Amino acid sequence: MRPLCLYPNLIPKVRNASTQASRRRVVITGSGAVTPLANNVQESWNRILAGESAISRLGPEFKGLPCQVAAQICRESLQLDKKLTKTDIKLMSPATQLAVLAADEALAAGQLSPSKLTAEQRERFGVCVGMGMFDLSEVYGTWQQLQRGYNRVSPYFVPRLLPNMACGHISMRHGLQGPNHCVSTACATGAHAIGDALRFIRNGDADVMLAGSGEACIDPLSIAGFCRLRALSTAFNDNPAVASRPFDKSRDGFVMGEGAAVLLLEELEHARSRGAPILAELLGYGLSGDAHHITSPSEDGAGATLAMKRAIKDANISPEEITYVNAHATSTPTGDRIESHAIGRVFGEHTPNVRVSSTKGAHGHLLGSSGNLEALFVVHACAENKLPPSINIEQLDVDVNVVTKTSNWLQNGRRIALKNSFGFGGTNASLCIASYT
Repeated sequence: MRPLCLYPNLIPKVRNASTQASRRRVVITGSGAVTPLANNVQESWNRILAGESAISRLGPEFKGLPCQVAAQICRESLQLDKKLTKTDIKLMSPATQLAVLAADEALAAGQLSPSKLTAEQRERFGVCVGMGMFDLSEVYGTWQQLQRGYNRVSPYFVPRLLPNMACGHISMRHGLQGPNHCVSTACATGAHAIGDALRFIRNGDADVMLAGSGEACIDPLSIAGFCRLRALSTAFNDNPAVASRPFDKSRDGFVMGEGAAVLLLEELEHARSRGAPILAELLGYGLSGDAHHITSPSEDGAGATLAMKRAIKDANISPEEITYVNAHATSTPTGDRIESHAIGRVFGEHTPNVRVSSTKGAHGHLLGSSGNLEALFVVHACAENKLPPSINIEQLDVDVNVVTKTSNWLQNGRRIALKNSFGFGGTNASLCIASYT
């Protein structure tokens, strides 16, 4: 065998300070969302700042289940038939439909029309949109149809279920031929999608990316399944608005939500060259695995700690520069406590200076679309110098500095935050997002 040194391409290159300094910067220039709070970004953000809740009681088809609350989209006001064709609606699952609408809003907000781009520019424009869970009601309904005969099964059944179809439909809708990548990592899906898109741009695979996730699986089978895991809130069925209460002593489980959020990411010089509105900068991305349990994080919060530390290292900043953490905190007794301890380990003596909140009290837990929606709120917090609150806190049960009312962030200096997302299977992601300077 010939010595390895004779094959220089096989020797890994070490990133030095000059490489770090010269790497491509990535900014966020547009955002789009369909949420339980509203069918667009601005109204959703306004309701977050106002401390409102979008959680309501479930309908009669959920009768007999321990959990009777969820955060549902107002489909009557969504007017899908005015935004999508009949063929689109037939081909797309509900989650894909929401992701497509969020992508359309992100493009409009970012003042970027793919139809006006050259073929070469569209080759440098990618899509990284995921899905945490496919629609179980679609599977159950199709199974029932199969009992009536093979020809009853829709030819669109499989394409509607595939998690990567949101990517496919968005790319086809706008002629985007850059990286086409789907993430499906449970409740960390949306954050992983944004982080992966960051790397595609940094590595030169694309100049522009649409990144995020869509989720729509509030149905009796899904609710029953999560109830059997004892993951959902059941103590506040008669008062849905307060059922999701991250960091509060009375929290007893998460409240399922649905929706989609998509961010428009661009290489900085690309954004500048077209005069794009820059909302924030994406500085870093950290990933880790708990290697512990299929649904529960390890008691020492090692996975969460590693993800945050790696995001900070990737951002090339010190922990003391971070002054806000948008927590994953889903309102479960164990998860919120472990995440708060992990935050303390990451920041040490700086912990009292780091304000923390989880917006899930307002919109519930959107599963695979939680990280991307909450990252979107961090982006707007950076742009507007406003910290979104954790609502429904009557008795704080964690040892971090939790934001309970909307407040100004920083009067001076750069606003830098971490956004955490953790998923079943022990998969973790942390994004470092900052105001643009």
